Amino acid sequence: MTVLRIDASIQGPRSASSELADIAEAEWLAVRPETTFVRRHLGADPLPSEAWATAIHAQFTPEEQRTEAQREAQRLAATLAAEVQAADAVILALPLYNYGVSQHVKTWIDLTIAGSTPGTQLLQGRPALVLTTRGGGYGPGTPREGWDHNTAYLRRIVGDVWGADLTLVERELTLAGVNPAMDPFIEAAELLKKAAHEAATQAGRELATR
Repeated sequence: MTVLRIDASIQGPRSASSELADIAEAEWLAVRPETTFVRRHLGADPLPSEAWATAIHAQFTPEEQRTEAQREAQRLAATLAAEVQAADAVILALPLYNYGVSQHVKTWIDLTIAGSTPGTQLLQGRPALVLTTRGGGYGPGTPREGWDHNTAYLRRIVGDVWGADLTLVERELTLAGVNPAMDPFIEAAELLKKAAHEAATQAGRELATR
C-alpha cells in the first residue's frame, strides 16, 4: 500500500498542520506497518510558480514547436498527477494562509489538474485525509466568519473534483500563545488542539483499515 503525504506549512518543526499529519501517519503505520509513504513538502520545496501557465500554454502549442521549458512543465504536471493517481490513500496537511490556500498548494493543485486527463477523478473512492489549520477563529459568530476561503475549496477539489472518500480534520486558534493579542483564547485553543489531535488519531487508525 502507498500513501501520498503532502505538507505545505512554512513553519518547519513548529507546524500545527504537519503535527496533525505526523499523528495520523503514526496511527496509520501502527495498523499497516508495511505502508510506503511518498512525501512532497510544498512549503520546504515549493514547485515553480510559473510552471502551471507554461504547461497550459504547451497544451495549445504544436508538439514540434514546444520549448524545452514547456516540455519540462508538462513532465512535472504529469508526474504530480501520476503521484496522486497511484496512491492508495493521501494525507494532506494544508494550512490556511491569508484566508485561503497557500500559493504552494494552489500551484500543486493546478499542475496536478493540468497533468491529468480532463474529467478524471484521480482519487476515485480512495481515502483522503485533509488536515487544515487556522491561526485565528472563523466560526459562526466570530468577527471573521466567512473569511475562510480554504476549507470549502479543499472539499471541492479533493472530494468532488478528485472523487476521494474525504475525511477532514480542522484546528483553529493556532496563534493563541504566539500572538499576544490572542492570549485570551489560550484555554479555548488548547481544547481545540486536543480535539484535533484526537480526531487525527482516530482518522489515521480508521482510514488504514479501509
